[in-house]
Amino acid sequence: MVTKKKSAKTSLKTYQKVGIGLLIFVIAGVVGWIWEFILAIIEEGHVYMKGGNLLPWINIYAIGAILIVITTTKFKKYPWAVFLISFLVTGLLEGIAGWLVYTIGNGTRYWNYDHGIWNVCSINGFVCLASATAFGLSALLLMYVVLPFCTHLATHMSKKSFIILATTLFALIMLDEVVNLTLKNLDQPTAMDFYKSLGLEYQGF
Repeated sequence: MVTKKKSAKTSLKTYQKVGIGLLIFVIAGVVGWIWEFILAIIEEGHVYMKGGNLLPWINIYAIGAILIVITTTKFKKYPWAVFLISFLVTGLLEGIAGWLVYTIGNGTRYWNYDHGIWNVCSINGFVCLASATAFGLSALLLMYVVLPFCTHLATHMSKKSFIILATTLFALIMLDEVVNLTLKNLDQPTAMDFYKSLGLEYQGF
């Protein structure tokens, strides 16, 4: 009798699923930081740090990646669907997050799509066609390269090693995030102040 192999998704154990999520959370935040770093060099012509942490990681990219995985996994067989869903999901995330920061922060903007190609179909500078398209395309990389890579680690590493890897990286990022938020609320020097002391321009994100 021929039996069908279980898919990687259904055969994954709980610790593997959680670990994969933690790794994607970390990797997406780092890739987002690299993306912003490169854009700053291209647009500003010099090194321009962005984020809010000491480590190279930006939280909204991490959140966006998790949302993409959650909303597109069932449609993974159809790249066009992954792109379209991610286009909409990341567009909504940017729009809502940008508006909330602007509203709660009394006009604060962490990004503003009001120039060049970014201004095409821009909605109050919070979200635009180019950014949503870029994130939709990056979702293909996430779902067809990063996710399989993390799944490979989960299924080929020992349980102990994989848990240590995933939780350690996640803990480092979260510790950095919590420490900086705490210092900021206490009006103490943060990662942003540290980088500025080195002579680097730094924009909160």
